[in-house]
Amino acid sequence: MSVELRDLAIDIAREAGELAARRRAEGVRIAATKSTLADIVTEADREVERLIRDRLASERPADGIIGEEYDPVPADGLTWIVDPIDGTVNYAQGIPFWAVSIAVVSGPARVGEWTAQAGAIYAPATGEMFSAARGAGARLDAGDGTSVTLRVAEPSAAGELVATGFGYDVSTHAGDLAEIARLLPFARDLRRFGAASLDLASVAAGRIDAYSERDLKAWDHAAGALLVTEAGGTVSFLEAKGARPRIVAGSRPAHDRVVAALTE
Repeated sequence: MSVELRDLAIDIAREAGELAARRRAEGVRIAATKSTLADIVTEADREVERLIRDRLASERPADGIIGEEYDPVPADGLTWIVDPIDGTVNYAQGIPFWAVSIAVVSGPARVGEWTAQAGAIYAPATGEMFSAARGAGARLDAGDGTSVTLRVAEPSAAGELVATGFGYDVSTHAGDLAEIARLLPFARDLRRFGAASLDLASVAAGRIDAYSERDLKAWDHAAGALLVTEAGGTVSFLEAKGARPRIVAGSRPAHDRVVAALTE
């Protein structure tokens, strides 16, 4: 069942990504802002999510949906968790690092309580489709027609290449920078790409050793976290009094080193 769900996620993510790419080529229109002026929504975000919801309503009418742009559709069984365009600022600016992210989970549709069954992350700018099914591993179908099994990176004497991100609330940036400073003594280098789903996919593909960011929403990480665990990695959420949860993902050694640095 998880493999069938993965294949449906792949099919819908590809169709949604192709629509988003067409709208990007036609010119981006900003529809609204969310938490801050920098936290934008494009008309394409909404149109792409409508496409995904329509496909799911047709293919899986009994399932629930949680998406970034519209109200949730509750259900007792499976729930699809959707980010129509992850990395909207990159998308709007013409930076080719954005993706469609679709996951499906069972159980309560709450982080830490659900069981991820399948997911797909499609990056139209590169033609890369990352996907995973519970118990069946993770894979990358590249734009050139090749397909490879994903595995997280092996430890390296050079140190960890760590990806991170920052929220739109400027009041949190000082704390974020202080936490990142705790990683610098052992990190080989830092990367900040601007799309959490692709950061997690990069961990699963062994391109990045570890990834850490606070205050992600469910649709930011649902598919990517499954990719990492199915690729042999570890994902956890760090809770801190008075602070928002921080996701940490990587191979077990890289994950543990980042967690130790952030909690010591």
